[in-house]
Amino acid sequence: MTFEQEWAELRAAAAERTAMQINSVPTEGGGGGGGKDLVVNRDDLGAIGNDAYDLLGRLAKEGDIARPATFDAAIALTNGNFVSGSAVLKVHDYWQTHLRTLLDACAQISNHLDYSKAQHAKDEVKIVGDLTRISALTEYMK
Repeated sequence: MTFEQEWAELRAAAAERTAMQINSVPTEGGGGGGGKDLVVNRDDLGAIGNDAYDLLGRLAKEGDIARPATFDAAIALTNGNFVSGSAVLKVHDYWQTHLRTLLDACAQISNHLDYSKAQHAKDEVKIVGDLTRISALTEYMK
């Protein structure tokens, strides 16, 4: 399976799991007045964060497989007075730079979604606690 096929499958699976609506109005009614404009399912955030973490691990391991051989080839070509040695070394350096950037992005996505999931749970507990106090106060005022 190619990377593009696997990436497409992961994106499709994540889209199926995600129940988030942003900047849209539900088809069964207008905005406001009881309809939910934004829905975040903690399980969805966790699953996407887990996928990003898994991708990070695979990229860290498999994205570096060709680096030593590429570097050795660049050095051998340069030492053999081949002009292409510097070009191979440039490819090596570009790959390393872009791989680190991609690894950093995956780590940030994973960490952000894990943080969002935990923060959403804390917010939920706080809101429930606040509403419980208000409902108890309302009962006393009757």
